[in-house]
Amino acid sequence: MRSLGLARSGEQLSVLCLGAHSDDIEIGAGGTIINLIANGVRLDVHWCVLSAAGQRATEAQASAEAFLRGAEYYQIDLGDFEDSYFPDQSRAIKKWLIEIRSRVRPDLVLTHARNDAHQDHREINQLTWNLFRDHLVLEYEIPKWDGDLGRPNVYVPLTAKVMDRKISLLHEHFGTQRSKDWFDRATFEGLARLRGMECRAPEFYAEAFFMRKARLI
Repeated sequence: MRSLGLARSGEQLSVLCLGAHSDDIEIGAGGTIINLIANGVRLDVHWCVLSAAGQRATEAQASAEAFLRGAEYYQIDLGDFEDSYFPDQSRAIKKWLIEIRSRVRPDLVLTHARNDAHQDHREINQLTWNLFRDHLVLEYEIPKWDGDLGRPNVYVPLTAKVMDRKISLLHEHFGTQRSKDWFDRATFEGLARLRGMECRAPEFYAEAFFMRKARLI
C-alpha cells in the first residue's frame, strides 16, 4: 500500500487537537503525535481539552506536556465544560472553539469520530465540521464499553517503542482513570495491534482514523 505522508523530517506541520475529556487526545492520537515528533517533523500544536477541572485539569496539563515533549511549539487550552452534558452546552462550546479558531491556522485537525457513542464526543465532532470546513480532519477512535468501534480508513503505523511510550504516559498521568477495567495496557495495545494488522504496519502497531475528504495533488 502506498503511503501518503503528512510531513517529512524538517518540515513544519500545524496540528489542532480537540478532545472532550482529559485523556481523549492521548488515547486516540497520542501515538501519532509522538511519532511525528520522533520522525523530526517540526510540530506546531494547539492542544484543546474542553472538560478539565480539578485533578483532571492537572492530569490533562501534565500529560499534554509529556506527549508534546520535543515539539517545536505548543499551546494547551483547558476548558471547564460539564462532563456528559456537552449537547446542552453547545452554544457556549461553539463560542469557545471560535475563539480558538481565531488564533490557529492548522494544517491538520484531530477530533472525535462522528459515530462515537459518547454524546460529548459526537458534539465535538459536529462542531469541528461546522467550524473547520476547509481543513484536513482526521477523526480518532476511543475504545469504551459501548462497543462503537467502526471501520476506519486511515492508518498511522507506530513503532513498538512509540507504542510503549504512549501506554506508559497514559498510565503515568491518568491516575483517576486506572480503576476503569478498560484502561489498561491490554486494551490500548490490543486495539493498536488490530489496526496494525489491518494496514500491515512494519512493527505491527497503528492508530486508525476516519477521513471524510482529502485533496490530493
